[in-house]
Amino acid sequence: MALHNDIGRWGEDVAVSYLQQQGYVILHRDWSYRHRDLDIVAIDKGTLVIIEVKTRRDERYANADEAVTPQKVRSLSIAANAYVKQYGISLDIRFDIITIVGQPTDIHEVRQVKDAFLPFI
Repeated sequence: MALHNDIGRWGEDVAVSYLQQQGYVILHRDWSYRHRDLDIVAIDKGTLVIIEVKTRRDERYANADEAVTPQKVRSLSIAANAYVKQYGISLDIRFDIITIVGQPTDIHEVRQVKDAFLPFI
């Protein structure tokens, strides 16, 4: 596996651990719909939360959460819609971004942006 894939997987592991410490119930990781995926799907106090995880070794060039482009928001919206339909979800839905800055050998920073964007299709 390429180094960036290893860092991304590590970042998702960190995000899941962080969310569980905050009381979230993790439903799925890397849930796929066609060529789209949802990094983490969780429940937080009765709300379905779709979490996009962005991991960077550093933020020298840009903040990690700026990597969620309008195209990515559209893709997440389509996948979330499919998820809700497939599982018959009737909860409120929120879209969050979690950024992980660092790498497994370094101290890292975890930031969560709740209600980071509104979905659109």
